[in-house]
Amino acid sequence: MNKLFTKVFILIAFLLGFTVILNAANNPDDDEKDKKDKTEKIKKGWNIGGLPVVSFDSDLGLQLGALVNLYHYGDGTRYPRYDHSIYVEGSWFLKGSGIFRFYYDSDKLIKGIRTSFDLSYLPDRAFKFFGFNGYEAVYNPSWEDDSDPNNYVSRVFYRTDRKFFRAKLDFQGNITSEKFRWLVGADFYNVQMSAVDLDLLNKDKGVGDSLPDTPGLFDLYNNWKIIPANEKDGGSFTIFKLGLVYDSRDNEALPTKGIWTEAILVTAPKFTSTMDKGFMKFALTHRQYFTLVKDRLSFAYRLGVQVNVAGHTPYYAQGLMYYIGMKGAYNEGLGGGKTIRGIERNRIIGDGIAYGNFELRWKFWKFQFINQNFYMALSGFFDTGRAIQYIDFNLDDVDLSNVNYSNSESDFFDLGSESFHSGYGGGLHIAMNQNFIIAVDYGRALSEKDGKSGLYIGLNFLF
Repeated sequence: MNKLFTKVFILIAFLLGFTVILNAANNPDDDEKDKKDKTEKIKKGWNIGGLPVVSFDSDLGLQLGALVNLYHYGDGTRYPRYDHSIYVEGSWFLKGSGIFRFYYDSDKLIKGIRTSFDLSYLPDRAFKFFGFNGYEAVYNPSWEDDSDPNNYVSRVFYRTDRKFFRAKLDFQGNITSEKFRWLVGADFYNVQMSAVDLDLLNKDKGVGDSLPDTPGLFDLYNNWKIIPANEKDGGSFTIFKLGLVYDSRDNEALPTKGIWTEAILVTAPKFTSTMDKGFMKFALTHRQYFTLVKDRLSFAYRLGVQVNVAGHTPYYAQGLMYYIGMKGAYNEGLGGGKTIRGIERNRIIGDGIAYGNFELRWKFWKFQFINQNFYMALSGFFDTGRAIQYIDFNLDDVDLSNVNYSNSESDFFDLGSESFHSGYGGGLHIAMNQNFIIAVDYGRALSEKDGKSGLYIGLNFLF
C-alpha cells in the first residue's frame, strides 16, 4: 500500500498544477493542420514541464527525484510538432537504486535528419530475474511473500543486483517521403551483474524485517551453470542498427489513424564487446491506429517479433528490445509497464519473443487551464506475449542438496510449458498541449504464474 499511496500522491501533485509542458511530435500533412481545433492555443518557443519522483520501498528505502522536459516549438507554425526536445530525469533510492537519464530528440539539429540521443545510468539493487523461457521457469510467489511463513524464502529471491549503462545514437532520414525513412544507429551497453547485496539492503533494519541469508534464483542459476561462468558478471558491447520505417500517423503523441511499422537488423560484433561471440537479431514492430469516433474514440494495436539470427546472445543482453524511439527509461521486456502490463517485469526472457498490445482510447474531456490545452482520456487494454526461441541449457548440474526449501526440480523448471502470458486492464491519461501525457495504467495478470497485478505511472501512451 505504501507504493500505491506514494504513486497516487505524485498524480495528485500533478493535478494541482505542478507541471507545465512536455512531449510533442509528428509532421501532420497540410490537410491535417487545417483540421486542428481552432480553439486550441498555439504554443511557441520554449516550454518546460516536470514531475516529482517520490516513492518508498521497504527494502530499497525512500526514493526522491524529479524529471524535467523542455520542448522548443519554434514560431508555432508546426505545433504540436516540436523542433527540439530535451528530457532529464534523476531519482535515487537511499539503498543505491536509481534512474539518471538524458534524452534529446530533434529533426532540426541536422537538416533533413531526425537525431535521437539517449544517455542513461540505471543501477538497480533488486532487479527482477525469473529465469529463462517464460513458463519453463517456474515462479513461486509464496517464496517471496513474508506474510506466508510456511513457504517464505526471501523477498528478494527473484532479484539480482544490476548496474546498467546505455548510450544510444540514432539517425533517420527520408527515402521517398517523410513517411518512408531509413534508420542507422549505434548503442553502447555496459551491464554489471551480481547477487543481491544483502548486507546493504539489511542496513538499519530490525531483526524481524531483515532479509535472510538465502541464495536467490540468480545464485542457483550460476551454481547450476545455467548461466555460463563467463557471463555471470555481465559485460559490455556495442550494437549497430540498420532499419526501414514507414510512418503515416496523424500525430505521434496520440495517433488516431495511420500505420507505424519498422524493421531493424541489429548486430553486436565480437570485436566491440567483451563477449566470446557476437550476435545478430532482427526486430519487426507494426502499429496501426483507427478512428472510431472522430477526435474522441480510437483503437490501436501493436504487434512485434524479435528473433536471434546468428551468434550467441549473453543472458544479460537477452531482455533488450530494439525499436525506434524511447518511451521510457527501459528498452527491455517482456513483462511490465512497457510490454505486458499486469505481469511481473522481465517475466519472459528468451532468444526470440513475440508480443501484441490492443487498446481502446477514449478522449472524454478537453479544456484549457493555466493558459495550456488539456485533455483527459481513458483506455482499456489487453497485452500478451511469449518466447518463441528458447535459451538452451541442460539440467545436468542441478543439485538441490543445499536447497532447504525444495527437493524437486519441478519447483524451478517446467520444460515444454511455455505459452502466451497475458494481462488486461485500464488507464487514465492526462495531456497538456497534446504532448505532455501523464499515463496511469493498472493491469492484472490472467495467470497467477505471472504474478497478480501492476500499477504504472509514467509518461506517454504505450505506443
